[in-house]
Amino acid sequence: MDSPEQRWIAEYRAGSIEALGRLVEHTRRPLYAFIAKMMGGHADADEIFQEVWVRAMRSLDRYQDGKPLSWLFRIAHNLVIDRARKSGRFTSLEQAPTENGRPLSEQLPEPRPGPASNAESLDIQNEIAVAIGNLPPEQREVFLLRTEGDLSFKEIARIQKVSINTALARMQYAVRKLRSALKEYSPHAEDRS
Repeated sequence: MDSPEQRWIAEYRAGSIEALGRLVEHTRRPLYAFIAKMMGGHADADEIFQEVWVRAMRSLDRYQDGKPLSWLFRIAHNLVIDRARKSGRFTSLEQAPTENGRPLSEQLPEPRPGPASNAESLDIQNEIAVAIGNLPPEQREVFLLRTEGDLSFKEIARIQKVSINTALARMQYAVRKLRSALKEYSPHAEDRS
């Protein structure tokens, strides 16, 4: 049975612009979250998200893969790598200024509980964002593709052009580094390694 994404692609090929709109909206959250966290800022993420769709639309008539989101992540991966090569490095979430000049890590949404819980939760969220931003690019990408994109390690390996074992190892290293970086928030995190 075809997925909704595959049906929307078929409808778009048949001339339905609305189907393309549904596909874009359906993939927006995981795709945009991945790009924003890889690039460390919404300004770059907006540009890359748009470029992903420009490139996707150019080749949508020839698209054959059965997993559109995986295909879009692969396009995003290539654009992120290109941008990182041009700039010379990846930007961490802690340092990336947004439109208002404040780092993204300072602008994470606040939780709903009381003021003390809000402050503690915001601190934890900031620490998590910083820890993810400080991961080496390949590990950060695997972590985000798995957690934000909910992709299988097989799909991640294909996107990164590595073996499944390499993708799994990168995830394992990322999780270890995150546990180590966040051990003050979870005192027994090191015990689980």
